[in-house]
Amino acid sequence: MLHSMSTSVEASERSAAEVNEEIRALWLRSGGTLSVEQREQYQRLVLEWAAALPQSAEAA
Repeated sequence: MLHSMSTSVEASERSAAEVNEEIRALWLRSGGTLSVEQREQYQRLVLEWAAALPQSAEAA
């Protein structure tokens, strides 16, 4: 299940796994080549994904 893109990455309400699912779906839809708009979406998703990671993963 895909969710609409959040505008804030600081307080992600989705888990890293949920955001990762959306990242994978974006790559699948694009056929492996991202347009400019898709690259911007990808960058936002990666930031959201990183913000959603457990705190212990950041220390590793």
